[in-house]
Amino acid sequence: MKKLHIVGIIIIAVAIGVIFSSLKNTTTYANFSEAMANPDKEYHVVGKLNKEMPQIYEPTVNPDEFRFTMLDNNGLSKNVVLHKSKPQDFDKSEQLVLIGKMNGETFHASDILMKCPSKYNDGKPQLN
Repeated sequence: MKKLHIVGIIIIAVAIGVIFSSLKNTTTYANFSEAMANPDKEYHVVGKLNKEMPQIYEPTVNPDEFRFTMLDNNGLSKNVVLHKSKPQDFDKSEQLVLIGKMNGETFHASDILMKCPSKYNDGKPQLN
């Protein structure tokens, strides 16, 4: 075999290894029930903020811990610990996507995505 063929085979093998390792680290969308069934796996959980429950953020005690309660799309309510500071405009969000794992009855989120209300309604800007 020529050296060029050997180098080509090595490059293909490395590419296949990279593809398989990236597929292993992907997370999937789930609800709290599924996340509770597999506490060692990371999930994206979609839901809404439960505005009836308190939000706890004490930056003087721990600036990287924000606690709140979320309802998933099936209506199951769970306590959430976000290991970041409280996001700006958090209370205005329409929908939340938490990225993290279940630990007992609490969901520990490493990141959060928020869908906020649109500034536009039927093509007309809303006045604040």
